[in-house]
Amino acid sequence: MESGTRPYARGITLLPAIILVTIVSAFEVSDRVLTYVQQEFGDEAVARLENWQNLQELAANAPVERQLFLVNSFFNRVTFVNDIKHWGEEDYWATPVEMLATNGADCEDFSIAKYLTLKSLGVPDAQLRITYVKALELNQAHMVLAWYPTPDADPLILDNLINDIKPASERVDLEPVYSFNGDGLWLNRVGAGNERIGDPGRLSRWQDLNRRLLESMQ
Repeated sequence: MESGTRPYARGITLLPAIILVTIVSAFEVSDRVLTYVQQEFGDEAVARLENWQNLQELAANAPVERQLFLVNSFFNRVTFVNDIKHWGEEDYWATPVEMLATNGADCEDFSIAKYLTLKSLGVPDAQLRITYVKALELNQAHMVLAWYPTPDADPLILDNLINDIKPASERVDLEPVYSFNGDGLWLNRVGAGNERIGDPGRLSRWQDLNRRLLESMQ
């Protein structure tokens, strides 16, 4: 089935596809779910999920900047599809398994998948922020993943719009608005640093995404 030919129902039974193991921060897709995905979406969908797991094994011991490159390149191969066309909803944050099984994603899904995968590779949560920005050239809202080697560093930006990973200072086409990770929520202002304004639980879609991830453990 080609991605984007019809909206996928939100109730798609992919929740058991991910076993989120907090202790070792690893993702594993079960044989049962691979069988389900094969039946619903075909061999290519299964191959994407298997390649995702192989990527995590390949990159596990690589330097972090190599991990950034591998993860960014891997997910940027997925087809961009807006949420209305893909899910039949205005704004739906998909899990990585939903993204890879259906071979479709928008900017939030790219950023979330990269964030979760890098966390599974051992990159500290404190170094990663999913960042909501305004894409100035497109004049629209956008989302990217930022990696901070140190708290005050100029972060590197992982973006589905371009494959090159560049420092934020070189992405003059992006204007930061807010950012978050599993620990906090920050207001970002150009030239004014970051102001912590709470925890990510204030974001309802982030809560919903994490609920679906947690349900997969039960």
